[in-house]
Amino acid sequence: MIPLNRLKKFIEGTIKDKYEVSTKFSRMYAKPYIARIDNFKIHVGYQPHKFQQFVGKVNSKQHVAHFVETCNNAGTYEDHLVKQFVRSLKENAFNWYMDLEPNNIDIREQ
Repeated sequence: MIPLNRLKKFIEGTIKDKYEVSTKFSRMYAKPYIARIDNFKIHVGYQPHKFQQFVGKVNSKQHVAHFVETCNNAGTYEDHLVKQFVRSLKENAFNWYMDLEPNNIDIREQ
């Protein structure tokens, strides 16, 4: 027979573990780049590029190279590149982006 206080501690521990796991994975979405990038202002009249969509099934290096060239041809700043990158992703690639840790991207440190 299990003593009552031991059973109580087991139940409390199980509930605590379950709560910590659920709060860890249910956090609100936060952008993966730092505040400086988020605060970068896009000029009035800016027309977003039509990006090639990446789903994660082809070469990611080619996608990034194509994305950078598309933006650089328009004279886009680095911080703007980071803000626009998500627009080129969909399906699995977009899910990957959404799962990045907040404040994880700062191109000046890379």
